Amino acid sequence: MNSKKSNWLFLTIILVHFAVVAFLLFMGSRIEFGIMINLLVSEGIIAVPAVLFLLFSKSRWGEVLGFHKIRISTFFMIVLFTFLVMPLITVLNAISMFFTENAVASMEQDIMGVAFPVMLFLIGMFGPFCEEFVFRGVIYGGYLKSGNKLRAILLSALLFGLMHMNVNQAIYAFVIGILLAFLMEATGSLWAPVFCHMIFNSEQVCLMYLSNKILGLLPETGIEAMQITQEELLAALSVYLVIAAITTPIALCVLAWIAKNENRETDVKQIWVKRGEAREYLVSVPLIIAIVLCLAYMSLEFIL
Repeated sequence: MNSKKSNWLFLTIILVHFAVVAFLLFMGSRIEFGIMINLLVSEGIIAVPAVLFLLFSKSRWGEVLGFHKIRISTFFMIVLFTFLVMPLITVLNAISMFFTENAVASMEQDIMGVAFPVMLFLIGMFGPFCEEFVFRGVIYGGYLKSGNKLRAILLSALLFGLMHMNVNQAIYAFVIGILLAFLMEATGSLWAPVFCHMIFNSEQVCLMYLSNKILGLLPETGIEAMQITQEELLAALSVYLVIAAITTPIALCVLAWIAKNENRETDVKQIWVKRGEAREYLVSVPLIIAIVLCLAYMSLEFIL
């Protein structure tokens, strides 16, 4: 894989997404997917094209994906890193909620209709594995061939955000994408962002079911009880801003420790090293088309 193939892969993913959406709109009420099928289809849209690209490119999967071993101590520090960056992600999510709907919360009723272990697997494990396989494995790996790590990190994170196809998730997914790519550079293994992503999503699923359980015990239940006002959102944002200001620098220190523990300090420092002339350009026509399509889709969804 190289940057050109990564761009073609992302365009293919977007076109497949549009094809599935068009098919469902055409079929209308004749075909209805439950939340489980929706989640499986959503991950299949990104994972299947990536697998096909790897097969046709005749790449060595081990070299492309980098599922290398990490130390046990590193794994525990990844857990700590994940929880330390959560306040920052919460802040970004809260900011986006001032002008757009919380995409995950809008699916909560459907999610609650499925057994907890099933959703924990689909959202907490299966989804993160597929997304990391594609975006930190195949796409980011292809962009690294350009010789510019920082641009590869930022562009792969941007595509990861756009892939969610809504403004709310795109904002914080972009930042998550950057953090996960840095985590991969700090360890040299795709397992690191996979574990981090799994922990993050699993924690969200657990909180969703726990809060639903608590609300079910209260006298006032239903959608009205779960609504949050602008004032409450602003108050929560103020608190999380303070927390994030404390935990985010600590998370960066943990990231530095992870790099040292895995003997990857030099690799992380190379992210900031300015290279000479790039070996290949990251941006190409297929990428521009894909980004325009994503922005058009998100804008239309935002307006409607």
